[in-house]
Order: sequence, then structure tokens, then C-alpha cells
Amino acid sequence: MRISGGVSAAFAVIVVGGALLAQTAPSQQAPATRPPRAPAIDGWTGRPVQIGEANPPVAAPPRDLTGTWEPANGPGDGIQAFGAKNMPDDGKPEHQLSFTPAGLAAMQPHKPGFGTRAVDPNEINDPVNSCDPQGMPRQDLYEVRSTQILQTPKKLTLLYEYNKIWRVIWMDGRQLPQDPEPQWYGYSTGKWVDDYTFVAETIGTDERTWVDNAGRSHSGEMHIEERFHRVSRDRLELTVTLTDPKFYSKPWVALDKFPMTLMPDDFHVREMVCSPSEYQQYLKTFVGN
Repeated sequence: MRISGGVSAAFAVIVVGGALLAQTAPSQQAPATRPPRAPAIDGWTGRPVQIGEANPPVAAPPRDLTGTWEPANGPGDGIQAFGAKNMPDDGKPEHQLSFTPAGLAAMQPHKPGFGTRAVDPNEINDPVNSCDPQGMPRQDLYEVRSTQILQTPKKLTLLYEYNKIWRVIWMDGRQLPQDPEPQWYGYSTGKWVDDYTFVAETIGTDERTWVDNAGRSHSGEMHIEERFHRVSRDRLELTVTLTDPKFYSKPWVALDKFPMTLMPDDFHVREMVCSPSEYQQYLKTFVGN
């Protein structure tokens, strides 16, 4: 489901999350096949745009990530309502993270709306619901939608649909700062490790942000690795690995080759902005606050 411009983040979370629950409910009658991919909606015309490679893959241009990228399996694939896509907070043993005592203690005050620790809507204290920046790594781990990448010799600039956020990954050879002042989206540098793989590193993120929609925490020492692998002209895969010895006893992969597909050059990204006034209206209408 796509959320049009002006709808609050909280409303989007709950409505889309409910849709996800409905889609994943077990059915004895339904065949075990992948549902058809929902088309992307062009934000200028409102018309659907079918995504995905219809023809055999074409080789990617070397050392180039330029373009507007959409989740290849449909717009809802990047919502990750229950936490990081590859490690959701669903209670399964294989998805249990190796928290340190400090990591568990830091997470306890967080009251998410999804996952094994979910609370009632009027108890949620997710900072994103009051329109705080979601920061990194959550920008990759919640509401991944259309993402435009602009590339120059010195930097990559990523423009995100969700909340109209942009961030810069420097690729001019500079080093990450030694003792950075915390920033919502941290400090990022990157480099090409081969003609089709770009690796970015981010540090210095603000501890007030959550790792994901399940309310997991991170310390100011977290190191984020993003690996952008351009498989072909029309396909990009993103892998995100988190290392935070203070809160986790070992690194963990939050996204593993998350697929995105290249949109046409004239594709217009829809507006999706968190509005405090609309969130307050949502609370009055649906929660009774």
C-alpha cells in the first residue's frame, strides 16, 4: 500500500502494518505462491508503473548507482513493520539478537507498536510518531520506498521518499571523524570495492533514535556498513550490517541483499511527510486521546 502526501507517519505505520498482518495470515486454501507485485504509483500522474525487469537483464554501467530505485518486490516490501527485515522481532529463535546487558537495559524504555514487545497505541513512545528524524540505521530498516541516488565524483546523495529526507555519503577519500558530535544520520564515507559494489560506512549516530520499528536500541559506538551491489542495469541489492559491541555481542545483518529496481527517468516520487497536526488528529479519531 502506498501512502499519499500529507498522511502522518503514525497513521501510515498502523494502516500499512494492518495490511501486512492481513497479507501474512495463514490460509489453508491459498496456494503457496508469491502474490503479484503491486505496481508503483507515479507521484505526478497518479498512474501505476509496473516495476521489475520484463526482459533479460542488461549489464550495469560500472561504478554508477545513479537513478530512482523502488523495492523490486513491491512498495510494501520495505516497510519492515516488525523490525529489520532479516531479523524481525517475531519471537523465532533464529531472529534473537545477541544483546549485551547494556543493550537490553537501553531497550526497555522503548514501547513500540509492533513486535513481541508491542504495546497499546496510546502507550507507544516511538519518537518517529512525533515526527523526530528516524536517523540511521532506521532509514534503511523502516519504510524503504522510492530512493533517488545522485552521484558526483566526490559524493553520493540519497533522497528518500519517506519524510523527504536526504543524506550524503562522501567518496572523496576523507576519513571518518575520530570523536564525532552525534548526528541523526551520522557521518558517512564510501568507496567502490569493485566496478559494481559500493560500500559505505556510517558512525556517530544519535542514541535517541531506534534501530528499527521493533524498538531495538543502539549506542553511540554503532558502526553501520551499507553494501550497494548493482547486479544489472535495473537491479540493485542493499545489505546492511550493524556492529555495536556495547549493545550487541556480535555483528548482525539487518538487511541481506534487499532488492530494488530502477524506475524510468520520468518517474516522479510521491510526497510522504510526517505531519504533527495530522498525527494529533489521528490520535483523537482512532485512539481517543
